[in-house]
Amino acid sequence: MVDEPGGGGGCSPQDYPTIDPSSFDVVLCGTGLPESVLAAACAAAGKTVLHVDPNPFYGSLFSSLPLPSLPSFLSSSDDSVVPSPSSSATTSSTTSYAVVDLHRRSLYSEVETSGTVPELSRRITVDLVGPRVLYCADEGVDLLLRSGGSHHVEFKSVEGGTLLYWEGDLYPVPDSRQAIFKDTTLQLKEKNLLFRFFKLVQNHIAASSTGAEVGEGEASGKLPEEDLDLPFIEFLKKQHLSPKMRAVVFYAIAMADYGQDGADSCDKLLTTREGIKTIALYSSSIGRFANAEGAFIYPMYGHGELPQAFCRCAAVKGALYVLRMPATALLVDEGKKRYVGTRLASGQDILCQQLILDPSYEIPSLDMPCNAPVSNSPRKVARGICITSSSVKQDSLNVLVVFPPISLEEEQVAAVRVLQLSSNLAVCPPGMFMVYLSTPCADAFTGKKYINKAIDILFTTKASDDPEGHLEITSENNKEVKPTIIWSCVYVQEITEGTAALSCPMPDENLDYRSILESTKKLFAEICPNDDRVNLCLQGAAEQSSLLSAAQFHLAVSPEVTQ
Repeated sequence: MVDEPGGGGGCSPQDYPTIDPSSFDVVLCGTGLPESVLAAACAAAGKTVLHVDPNPFYGSLFSSLPLPSLPSFLSSSDDSVVPSPSSSATTSSTTSYAVVDLHRRSLYSEVETSGTVPELSRRITVDLVGPRVLYCADEGVDLLLRSGGSHHVEFKSVEGGTLLYWEGDLYPVPDSRQAIFKDTTLQLKEKNLLFRFFKLVQNHIAASSTGAEVGEGEASGKLPEEDLDLPFIEFLKKQHLSPKMRAVVFYAIAMADYGQDGADSCDKLLTTREGIKTIALYSSSIGRFANAEGAFIYPMYGHGELPQAFCRCAAVKGALYVLRMPATALLVDEGKKRYVGTRLASGQDILCQQLILDPSYEIPSLDMPCNAPVSNSPRKVARGICITSSSVKQDSLNVLVVFPPISLEEEQVAAVRVLQLSSNLAVCPPGMFMVYLSTPCADAFTGKKYINKAIDILFTTKASDDPEGHLEITSENNKEVKPTIIWSCVYVQEITEGTAALSCPMPDENLDYRSILESTKKLFAEICPNDDRVNLCLQGAAEQSSLLSAAQFHLAVSPEVTQ
């Protein structure tokens, strides 16, 4: 892999390496997770691949950065035109194309930090995509196994499980028969109804997976089609689940982002089919790996390890990598019908059959069909990052917390999710915890308000006369000690949608990668429409190899890490 020179976009053209050859089947600009998956899949399909990135590190918008690098990264995507040097490459006399300068757009805004950056800050790794986890039975895990990327990443369990904030307190989520039985906060009637609901869902999942064809309902265990097409809220009400239990199912297991009880959220309502699909994934994740408790796992050293793993797979298959190499312009054919390549900061023109760009690039509009034009009103997600002195849950290191809609105030329409990580994931020094928060929002003010409300409920700030940060106060219920915030950052990220044929998806508001991988598969289908072998790789592990794959992945789930 080529990773010179060291100065990024500030170098003169002669300081950059010359790339040979100057024509590839696929050129990808940016090493985010979708681009890296595509690079690995295209290389496996026998395509010639060039993968460049303006940064000196892998991951782009999916990176894990040292804490001191975070402020400059969040402010580095300001709208700008990347200067396009004159071409220094020789091209065929029969080749004729126009050069269109590339713009970079600002994706991060409203950045606010507070507190003191702790000592040993370079040992603190910050994820740009947090909070985010992988289900043990996730398609992303299967993809790592099939591609060989699992050899380059280790994982650890989110062993503390999930907590639900409800009526001023944090409650453990009863997500299995054992958890329901042990839960002391549930009444006997609630336990029985929840047992019955999970049994009903499990029977449907089992019948669906075996292809049962003996009728519907009780005859086969499958739910009737009319129930599957119902809004999930209606189905749960038919099961007589209490509001608290519905919140558990909706926001802590089915992972709904928006309120499901209010009439004003009708366009965001889950169907029963969608809800059960996620419950099935959640259920199959519990117990898949012997040394991973619960449904979720997290990559050691942060999510930036995932794109690096796929980049290594691509490099083994022959992909060429050049870091610190910005793309400055697009090359358009004479008729301005399609993009035929890119001009790099070195001035070299690279021709290709397929061009894929990091979503931070603003793609110029051409007189060509576009299946997914750039959105005029991009979605937003408010994110928070906190470094704290102790755990939000006693005796638990890594834990997920969910604030359902209206749990913070009546006007709250979207869930707030919080993920706490400890030093056993090698993301911070011992004695500290990394905490990530996020919520989808229509505007920056509303999103940041709910992030800050969740922070105020879970943590206390360091007193001005306590420079060592030892002050901790008890929460309102006097059962737990609220951790102290050492440092925090709250900001807003846009989620833009680019041209389907050119731009990869960016980090979204979801807890997992399912939506991102689905968009990536569609992109790959356009690049390699007839390659069933690699399509199989992108679609997940084959059933016959799942036991072997799980055994191999079991070894990668690290029990401990030495700081």
